[in-house]
Amino acid sequence: METRRTTHDVVVELQSTEMTPGSLEVPVRRSSRNARLPKRFQYSPETAGVKRPNRKRGRRRSHIDQNRKDVGNSDEEGSSVANGVLSSYELERLENIRQNQVFLSSINLFQATEELKQLNRPKPSQRSLMRTKAAVKEALPARKSLRLQHKEPEMLALPPEPRALLITQRKPPGPLPMDPVNMEEGSKLPSQLLELWSEGSTEERKIRLNLKEYISALKNMRATEDGVAKVGTERIFSAAFHPCASSLLMATGDKLGRVGLWKLGGDWGDDGVLLFEPHTRPVSCMAFSKAYPTQLLSLSYDGSLRCMEVEKAVFHDVYGTGVGLKTFDFMSHDCFTLVVGNWSGDVAIVDRRTPGNTHESLHSLDPKTLHCVSVHPSQKQYFAVAESKVVNIYDSRYLKETRSQAVSKLHGHSSSITSAYFSPHTGNKVLTTCMDNHIRIYDTSARTTTSPLLTSIRHNMHTGRWLTKLSAMWDPKQEDCFVVGSMFHSRMVLVFHESGQLQHSFIDAENIHPVLSATAFHPTRNAFLGCNASGRLHVFSD
Repeated sequence: METRRTTHDVVVELQSTEMTPGSLEVPVRRSSRNARLPKRFQYSPETAGVKRPNRKRGRRRSHIDQNRKDVGNSDEEGSSVANGVLSSYELERLENIRQNQVFLSSINLFQATEELKQLNRPKPSQRSLMRTKAAVKEALPARKSLRLQHKEPEMLALPPEPRALLITQRKPPGPLPMDPVNMEEGSKLPSQLLELWSEGSTEERKIRLNLKEYISALKNMRATEDGVAKVGTERIFSAAFHPCASSLLMATGDKLGRVGLWKLGGDWGDDGVLLFEPHTRPVSCMAFSKAYPTQLLSLSYDGSLRCMEVEKAVFHDVYGTGVGLKTFDFMSHDCFTLVVGNWSGDVAIVDRRTPGNTHESLHSLDPKTLHCVSVHPSQKQYFAVAESKVVNIYDSRYLKETRSQAVSKLHGHSSSITSAYFSPHTGNKVLTTCMDNHIRIYDTSARTTTSPLLTSIRHNMHTGRWLTKLSAMWDPKQEDCFVVGSMFHSRMVLVFHESGQLQHSFIDAENIHPVLSATAFHPTRNAFLGCNASGRLHVFSD
């Protein structure tokens, strides 16, 4: 860097050189920092290979100099275009741009891109229930401000305080006719439905598959476009397979208390869908009778438990109470005795052979919550109850009206328990689903005071208020595998082994877009179903 010279240095330099008196004038020194270079084009041949000096600028003036530089470049380019002087590089660049535009227009690239976006955009299945046309809104008069009209405000009385919520809106007691709401009034049930409903399970799988054969069977199950249909009008809370083996017949219960039947490939109703309305609130639990497959039992929040019989085209009134019902299970091999749980934490023992729709006995267990009951598959006197942060196993022979003693307890949960199920064949294990983001498996082969924990699997259970809660459920054909929905962005349903290892994932990127919360396996065939919050049902089969 050039240093500043003093007056003494200048005098010494002049004395050491031979100069004329006229040349003693010292020229005014100007800073090279403010010197301006001659104006040249950026790609001018005259400046090729010439490097401009690297000037160091202060931080405070860097952005100002950069702006000046940008303006200067734009002025130079504009002047070069105005004067008609273009470098060879600019001419070549313009020619390349013109050729690219001609090529893109010749192959219709932008039009093809838009068409590809339309093809790849996922669309929900339009099969089954048709959308109802929105009602025409009545034109109301425009509102006018009383203040602007110079009028006094109206004195309105406050509405009365709401009373305690009671289950008052429900269907009248007694049998209800099976009139499909998606068909014309007075329509009869299809004869094919009656034949299929009475078929029952003709194929009983006695030979259990080993794990490798079971995984191979799962991989052969696929979902097709015909395997997606809108069966419910709202969010689906429960689903079940009819045990017939010749065709796939499924039942669902939605948020509005409606029960839907769908035969895959059926031609009655709306693409094989029939919709009934036996309840007024969500159908939280449903199951086909194993002894009499012509009977479908459905339970609702409105405090009613009904049995569908297609042969008589009626919904029988099995049990009714003023408290909302949550869950039930069969306590006998003939499926006439039931254990029913309500929202008040009570369980009722109901015998369907007793006249009327009342219970045999009522027992208070947990006043806070009761989400699920499950009966042992072989020893029917034992049943598991998912209570607040603990699963208790009770013996129905020693139940009391209050403070019943549990035979065994399943500890380890730190939040609300959504489900608890015995293993389908032996009952030696209990599968629980908890809102603490864990799925647990307990050993219940021995009736000990505390059942030991075998496996704990971390799984996201936070579905939010608009989705049905996830519940892990056993495959009725397999003793050691279960299925559960997933909250992953790539929508799928997962199948786990009791050891905690993931065995298979049901994925269908073309058809599965929302979360499949309610799930069910066919009791004998290789078929699986999953339901979402919009009322659609997805079927995977071989």
